[in-house]
Amino acid sequence: MPALPERQSSPFELQRRALVATLQQRGITSAAVLAAMGAVPREAFVPAALSMRSYEDSALPIDNRQTISQPFTVAFMTQELQLDRPSRILEIGTGSGYQAAILCCMGHHVVSIERHSLLSQKARTTLKLLGYDVQCRVGDGTIGYREGGPYDGIIVTAGAPDVPQTLARQLTIGGRMVIPVGTLQEQRLYRVVRTGEESWKGEELGHAKFVPLIGRSGWEDLAG
Repeated sequence: MPALPERQSSPFELQRRALVATLQQRGITSAAVLAAMGAVPREAFVPAALSMRSYEDSALPIDNRQTISQPFTVAFMTQELQLDRPSRILEIGTGSGYQAAILCCMGHHVVSIERHSLLSQKARTTLKLLGYDVQCRVGDGTIGYREGGPYDGIIVTAGAPDVPQTLARQLTIGGRMVIPVGTLQEQRLYRVVRTGEESWKGEELGHAKFVPLIGRSGWEDLAG
């Protein structure tokens, strides 16, 4: 009987493996994060015209003058949540839906809030088509979503002028929030841990640059 031909990997599969190798070289050590980055098809979340750039380690533009974050940033922020079991996660800034897909792929229950209804609907459609069960909401992410909390983790994918207390108070005790804080031009990434009913501890993780977090507890004057 003749040997069957080997199954050929698609270009995207090969690019995805190369990206995972790059992430490892850059210091991503979480096996769960690397597995999710190697499983979620980023090409489904970028504009069709940019699909061949899907696995560049760079941010790319999407609708509403927003971006899909650099893969390293997604992996790093996810790793810094330091969650070792399926958890309840609140994401602020759905954007394309890619970050939510990574979290969902890791087994977390994800609630994601987006202020732009068009982005939220598009992300919801993409996530559903790919089989990721994410609860997408439209609204002011700076005030969170108290009805779905408290959360073991909160991940904020836009830069804030300060840590919104409305979000910090929606963490479980021991829960962690990863958030960029700073000016409109650049931010520092922080991990905030809720240590008690009225106590939190912050740790700086490094440089970051995100679109602004717009809303009541963010850059409110940019809302329009």
